[in-house]
Amino acid sequence: MTGPGEHPLVSAVRPLADAMGAEILRPDQAQPDDVVLSWEGAEVLAVRLPQLSDSLDHILAAMERRHGMPLSSLDRKAKQSVVRTLEARGAFSVRHGVETVAGALGVSRFTVYNYLNREKSP
Repeated sequence: MTGPGEHPLVSAVRPLADAMGAEILRPDQAQPDDVVLSWEGAEVLAVRLPQLSDSLDHILAAMERRHGMPLSSLDRKAKQSVVRTLEARGAFSVRHGVETVAGALGVSRFTVYNYLNREKSP
């Protein structure tokens, strides 16, 4: 759903959907788990939310874009900041989240756990 004459609701929702890694569809393409959005009583679009594991990959890619380099190239302080941000966003509740983040940061799982525990120390 793109192009000239795009409905204002689609234009408004697109940045959020892109940030989440969601897919915007026509309402007639919606499946039971999709979210259908209406405008003035008419169904305009459906949003297909990503699986949690896909969301983590999308978040990591967005963080790389924000930093302007691979996360593995960041210094230790920046990597610790990334881990804090990811923890706040629930990244470690995803199965294999620690392993995925460790791989993206170019560190061991043990290091990620150290970063997490460091934040919890008084």
